[in-house]
Amino acid sequence: MGQGTKAIMFLGTGSDVGKSIVATALCRIFKRRGLRVAPFKAQNMSNNSFVTAEGGEIGRAQVVQAEAAGVLPSVHMNPVLLKPSGSGSSQVVLHGRVATELSAMEYHHYKPRLKHAVMASYKRLAEQYQVIVMEGAGSCCEMNLKENDLVNFQMALAVGAPCILVADIDRGGVFAQIIGSYHLMEKRERELLQGFIINKFRGDPRLFESGIRYIEEKTGKPVLGLVPYYEHIHIDPEDSVALQPDKRPYKFPQPNAVNVAVVRLPSISNFTDLEILERETDVVLNYLSRPSELSRHYDMLILPGTKNVMNDARWMAKRGWKGAIKEFARSEKFVLGICGGYQLLGQEVVDPYGVEAEPGARVKGLGLLAVRTVLDRDKIVRKVIGKTIDSSIRVKGYEIHMGRTRACKEQGQPFARIHEPGGKEKWEEGWLSENGRILGTYIHGVLDSPGFRAWLLNLIREEKGLEPKKARPGRLSRFKDYDKLADHFERYCDVERIIGFMGLEPVEK
Repeated sequence: MGQGTKAIMFLGTGSDVGKSIVATALCRIFKRRGLRVAPFKAQNMSNNSFVTAEGGEIGRAQVVQAEAAGVLPSVHMNPVLLKPSGSGSSQVVLHGRVATELSAMEYHHYKPRLKHAVMASYKRLAEQYQVIVMEGAGSCCEMNLKENDLVNFQMALAVGAPCILVADIDRGGVFAQIIGSYHLMEKRERELLQGFIINKFRGDPRLFESGIRYIEEKTGKPVLGLVPYYEHIHIDPEDSVALQPDKRPYKFPQPNAVNVAVVRLPSISNFTDLEILERETDVVLNYLSRPSELSRHYDMLILPGTKNVMNDARWMAKRGWKGAIKEFARSEKFVLGICGGYQLLGQEVVDPYGVEAEPGARVKGLGLLAVRTVLDRDKIVRKVIGKTIDSSIRVKGYEIHMGRTRACKEQGQPFARIHEPGGKEKWEEGWLSENGRILGTYIHGVLDSPGFRAWLLNLIREEKGLEPKKARPGRLSRFKDYDKLADHFERYCDVERIIGFMGLEPVEK
């Protein structure tokens, strides 16, 4: 490992308590203090992934943390990515490439084989960076899974990293979360544990002073931060937990807005493709679970990415979504499908090799685009740039898909002509219906392209008699949010004490 490299690990009392956000904040804090810092999560489980500069696939949370740290994302920041397929198994992505597909039990026995790969990635980062900010997964005290742990205390013990436990007070039971977790820890784990951060606090902090004293008396460890809940900072969420109804309230469609509906597919993936729409001041965006919710008041329907298009096609047919979407399209409304959503818009999807279903399985699509998809064994993972064929609007993003989609009728036309950055070979991508109202593309992040997003939204605005708007900057504003996040945590956490636990010399702000 790199000489003098320091590490710290943020563990959780459970999933979605804020480990990723805390790690992101610390990455930004260290970066602002002039340190070379990198994030690291040995194993991540998420269908929200991203393509790195090496052309590999990692979890979105580590991409966000790398951006906050001011460095390029690398497959070594998340060497093992699990992508649930919706059939009781997960695709195992190792160093950015698909390695195998395993059930939960199979993976539990497979994990020991991955330890060498995980440590190799950590050592590679330690040779390049001064500080490694590590993140655990789920609860650090899942007693039935500790034997083959890759990502929590076993990882911290392997590199001697001090640990901080993150708890979520907003969900309730914070005393049980913290004190219960502490008493489940082994002696050597308690020795690594330096203290606690309590996240998502609401109300007057003076009312929790006695609570802090109680936790510290029962554990002998300090509470290093009581971090207030915030709504003014926008950081990409890690996975589809954010799509739960209690986390994303319904907004009523408005006559003076662009109203967008998104089908909440069971195997939804890469939903961050749509985050940029929520930052448009005149866009109302809702995730719908039932076809009856798809009213005439919506101007556009989006079918997002999916990790299992075969299962989701069957789900749509069973729940009545197919009829509702076809009726929506017949009313000359706009329909956009991204990646798996693009495949669903076609005539059929065939799985000859058993990638997502039994070998030879096939499902009917919505039949709204004249294309047909065949699932292949090999996954396409690449960054792409190009221009739309009709309007020469610049688009960029990345592809992550097993399917190969081809036109099967002479109806409509390709959407864009694209190529890999720095590459000379170009090809036609996606499909646009004859009336220009239905579009499918494999390009994740296509809506982040300001020109394309403005073009699409202005088509709707003009038809509704609303004023068109200029292209707004894409997601570059997120870098300001990383600074806001760092400011927030510096204000409410004892950052200097955390730095001291790591054995770092005091660093000027």
